[in-house]
Amino acid sequence: MSDSYSQWVTVSYINEMSNQHTMQALSWRRLYLARAKLKASSRTSALLSGFAMVAMVEIQLDPKTPDGLLIAFSIITTLVVAVHLLALMISTCILPNIESVSNIHNIGAVQESPHDRMHWYIEMAWISSTGVGILLFLAQMAILAWVRFHGMSQNAPIASTVIIFPVLVVFVAFAVHFYRQLIAHKYERSTKGLAELESMANDLVVGSTRNNGSVQNV
Repeated sequence: MSDSYSQWVTVSYINEMSNQHTMQALSWRRLYLARAKLKASSRTSALLSGFAMVAMVEIQLDPKTPDGLLIAFSIITTLVVAVHLLALMISTCILPNIESVSNIHNIGAVQESPHDRMHWYIEMAWISSTGVGILLFLAQMAILAWVRFHGMSQNAPIASTVIIFPVLVVFVAFAVHFYRQLIAHKYERSTKGLAELESMANDLVVGSTRNNGSVQNV
């Protein structure tokens, strides 16, 4: 009985430690993913917001440009800069706290990272920079062509719009497909993880039942 009990305790301890290390590994994976998203968001937002500001400052306007076109260009440019600066601000505030933890070579240090608590802010920065921000930037390019070539050429802005519109459609289709595939992958991983936890729980129940039966027989 003592051998079976000690074996059961050993197996239970190994399973518990394995489960803890698995949870720590998953938390580290989320940390590195959050760090990568924030880095990509900050770089993309800084680049595109700079381009948008240069386009507004350096553009040469025709005095005969319609007010409606100028208002549309002003609004879309302001939205581009505002959305990307929002993503840049979130990335700049959260990224140093994650970087400071990721450089510590201790598996338990992941608990001090705010990546789980700030998950929604990180996703907001990611979507604002790589999703909404890029769509607005493409729309700005189309309006910029109409403003820039007004009174000079009618075919130039039409050609620009014809090229940008399919790009917008492809971009939206890819974004929807990408997130659907990502959600499906996360669902599969979660289902597999739950199945493994259920199997471990069943093993523990079986081991506990056998141990109780051995004690009663004694």
